[in-house]
Amino acid sequence: MRTSYKFLSCVAAACFLSFAALAQKQTPPEGGKPRDFQLPAKKVEKLGNGLSTTLVQYGAIPKVNINVIIKTGNIHEGPNEVWLGDLTGNLMREGGTTTMDFKTIAKKVAAMGGEVNVSTGPNQMTVSGSVLSEFAPDLVKILADIVINPAFPASEVERLKNDLKRQLTVQKSVPQNQATEKFRSIIYKDHSYGRYFPTEEMLNSYTLDMAKGFYEKNIGAKRTVVYAVGKFDEAAVKKAIEEAFGKWKEGPEVDYPVATPVKTNEVAMIDRKGAPQTTVLLGLPTLDPSKPDYLPLQVTNSLLGGSFGSRITANIRENKGYTYSPFSTISSGYRVAIWYEQADVTSEHTGASLQEISKEIKRLQNEPPSADELKGIQNYEAGIFVLQNSTPGGIINQLNFLDLHGLSDSYLTDRVKNIYNVTPEKVQQMAKDYFKYEDMTLVLVGDKKLLEKQIKEHQNALKVK
Repeated sequence: MRTSYKFLSCVAAACFLSFAALAQKQTPPEGGKPRDFQLPAKKVEKLGNGLSTTLVQYGAIPKVNINVIIKTGNIHEGPNEVWLGDLTGNLMREGGTTTMDFKTIAKKVAAMGGEVNVSTGPNQMTVSGSVLSEFAPDLVKILADIVINPAFPASEVERLKNDLKRQLTVQKSVPQNQATEKFRSIIYKDHSYGRYFPTEEMLNSYTLDMAKGFYEKNIGAKRTVVYAVGKFDEAAVKKAIEEAFGKWKEGPEVDYPVATPVKTNEVAMIDRKGAPQTTVLLGLPTLDPSKPDYLPLQVTNSLLGGSFGSRITANIRENKGYTYSPFSTISSGYRVAIWYEQADVTSEHTGASLQEISKEIKRLQNEPPSADELKGIQNYEAGIFVLQNSTPGGIINQLNFLDLHGLSDSYLTDRVKNIYNVTPEKVQQMAKDYFKYEDMTLVLVGDKKLLEKQIKEHQNALKVK
């Protein structure tokens, strides 16, 4: 047996080497031409109480995703109410309803082939589930019960507050989160987008009445959209929505307080004595999704630092070895957005890393990318977009994005074409207009003694240039 195994291994190795040698000599075929996205037909209606519905038939698998999205979240918390929306959402999820406790709900939905989730984000609260198609009307009724009839049991409040306190302790111990908290507090100042973490004292102060108050003040039909995407009986789902949600209170109008982000050249340091690496977060306010040039901005970000093949990544990761996983991103809120580059770099190379980042920004401002480099980024952006639209959940996310930012369907249907319409000159202009290094806020989490001299030298170098 051993001889036979060894012989087969040698044959397999020889075949692999021959195939590899052949593959090296052949040019791979060019990929297919990306196509524009065809948005599935959607049926949009509004109930008498102001609740909106969007139904979309999608895919062949007999399952359906149903999301009840309420236009409230951390954005409606007061200065001393950070994560109060999270506590409210957690009570809705685990506190059950006036007709069913949490375990009963979980068992019912599990028997339908799915589960229920409740999450609170900066701008929205989402109550969602995914079940086999035949149970779609039943899921609608359960989600409505959670949203309209939360039990808010007093017995769960302390347990859920303790859960949030544990999350707070863990999250605040992470350097990347420390940098994000500081960065947002500088950029967004007094807006809720700038209040990233509560204090433990805040969490301790929250009561059942405060959670109920947040619910009553912010949740109702006018702020709610029900999405159903997948394979399902439209008439049955429509009837279930009308019966379950039709008599719900109208509640408040949609009202998002708009932030006014600021550009600074502030340098903020958070000291971590003896830290072997520095968390760098560098960025500034930029265009939000409602602006015409948002898509060219996304393409420019991907080329500069937002993809694995981007310039900053190639420079400080591949060429210099200062960091393992740098990235840049555009983080959007309601009518605002920020761009930032984040990297965990070796402490002694913090200044050098910033120098290379600034160099890549200046290089893109002074010289447009080649057509080939840009095409690679465009292929990447188009491919990511296709993946985002490949599931019912992805479709809901896209439709919800349009709704939040007030965009037309053409944002999706023309996106691939518009990605490829971005020119090298447009990328260069975007870098000039929206990536001004002198307007960027810099946050560093690391050993302050090792950082101060490096940052001073970096700033002096910028002044010389």
